[in-house]
Amino acid sequence: MVDTGTIRTVVGIIGNVISLGLFLSPIPTFWRIIKLKTVADFKPDPYVATLLNCAMWVFYGMPFVHPDSILVITINGAGLVIEFIYITIFIIYSPGSKRKKIFIALVTEVIFFVIVVFVVLYCFHTTKRRSLIVGIICIVFNILMYASPLTIMKMVIKTKSVKYMPFYLSLTNLLNGVVWVVYALLKFDINILNHPMG
Repeated sequence: MVDTGTIRTVVGIIGNVISLGLFLSPIPTFWRIIKLKTVADFKPDPYVATLLNCAMWVFYGMPFVHPDSILVITINGAGLVIEFIYITIFIIYSPGSKRKKIFIALVTEVIFFVIVVFVVLYCFHTTKRRSLIVGIICIVFNILMYASPLTIMKMVIKTKSVKYMPFYLSLTNLLNGVVWVVYALLKFDINILNHPMG
C-alpha cells in the first residue's frame, strides 16, 4: 500500500508541472510585446503581484519557516525567475511613465519582503509561529495575485474582446488550483490549501 507522503509527493510534482505551465502561459503575450516592441495596453500588474507572491512562498517553504516544503520552494523559485524575466521585458518595452510605476512597485515589494523576513526571523522563534505568520501573509498576497488580472477586466469589457485575457492562463489556473488543493489536503496545510500555487 502506498503511504500518504508518497502520494503527496507525486501530487506535488504534478502540481509543480502544472504551475510551471501556468507561469509559462503568458509567453505568447511576451512574444507579441517583443515583436511589436511595445507593451501596448497590456498591464504589468499580474506579473508584479506574482513576483512578490512567489518570493513570499519561497520564504514560507524554507526549512526554518515551514519544514518539508521543497516542492513549494522549487516551483515558486522557478516562478520568481520567470516573473522577473516578464517584468524585465515589460520595463524594456514600456514608456517612461509606466516604467517608473513598475520600478516603484518593485522597490516597494523588496522593502516589504526584507521587513517581513527580518521581523519573522527575529521575533518568532519556532517553525510553527513562523509558518503561521508567513502563511497568513502569503494568503493575503495570493489573493492580490489572483485579483490582479481583474485590472484587465475593464479593458475586456470596454473592448468587448478577451485579447488581453488569455484563455490558457485561465484554464491552467483552474487545473493548478485543483491539484494544489489535493496536495494540501493530503497533509493538511491550511496555508497551501488557501493558495492553489503550492
